[in-house]
Amino acid sequence: MPRRQPLENDQALELFLAGIEKKAFHLASLATGNEDDALEIVQDAMMKLVQRYGNRDEQEWGPLFHRILQSRIRDFYRRSQVRNRFRVWFGNNHPDDEEDDPLQNQADLAGSEPSYELESEQFGDELEHAIRELPNRQQQAFLLRAWEGMSITETAQAMSCSEGSVKSHYARALTTLRKKLEGFNL
Repeated sequence: MPRRQPLENDQALELFLAGIEKKAFHLASLATGNEDDALEIVQDAMMKLVQRYGNRDEQEWGPLFHRILQSRIRDFYRRSQVRNRFRVWFGNNHPDDEEDDPLQNQADLAGSEPSYELESEQFGDELEHAIRELPNRQQQAFLLRAWEGMSITETAQAMSCSEGSVKSHYARALTTLRKKLEGFNL
């Protein structure tokens, strides 16, 4: 495949980033449990992709971006562990202890049947909680395979591990999630 002109490549890279930003934010948000941290991680991953790999072929961007994103998430976990050690000494001042958003408590007038909505919302909450409780590698494998729809090979590249490891982590994640969510009939 012939190399693109720089302007065409920049436009293609912008389209790629625009297409992946919402999913990447959701992945990072699930992994970190904090939208501000997730936004910072996604922005950093996007910048690194542009700076280091923007001149690569379009087919390489997806796995490269996810590898960078997963690396940033692992870095976040490492920094969090260090910060949490210090919080034990200085008290548990939690930055997320704010009042509930009043808009979150408003009724959805355009919604469907309340019982279905409630069960669906509960399932979504339980699924998100169950995903957050998965070990990091299982969480990564599950999100990249199920959420992003990546192949085993692409997931292995993004996670920097073997295809066999991806299969094992994904299977364990599915088993755990099925057990935790078996009470839902959606």
